[in-house]
Amino acid sequence: QVQLVESGGGLVQAGASLRLSCAASGRGRTFSEAAMGWFRQAPGKEREFVAGISRASETYYSDSVKDRFIIARDNAKMTVSLQMNSLESGDTAIYYCAKTRRTAFFASYAYLSTQASYDTWGQGTQVTVSS
Repeated sequence: QVQLVESGGGLVQAGASLRLSCAASGRGRTFSEAAMGWFRQAPGKEREFVAGISRASETYYSDSVKDRFIIARDNAKMTVSLQMNSLESGDTAIYYCAKTRRTAFFASYAYLSTQASYDTWGQGTQVTVSS
């Protein structure tokens, strides 16, 4: 069974950049046969989709982070990253990495943005952006 551990969170000023990483442990084939996603949960709000990447490395983003965030995966290292640029106070949240069940090579935005598509979650990493 794959486990996910996020890192890279912290406190930054608005306009700065951060790079989150998610390391998977377990069977490499399980990682490469799944799509990956990043979600976030701000205080008092529900967890929401941020970015997703399919097995084919198609990428999808929520409107709020599009053109600022970049998701990438490295199957050999079993990692997925989230490069966050031009951070805003509204980006303050706990960020979670997640893995889908074994899935097709290509995936849709609808599939990757749905929390029910994911069967494994990390413990989260805090990102705080001060204005």
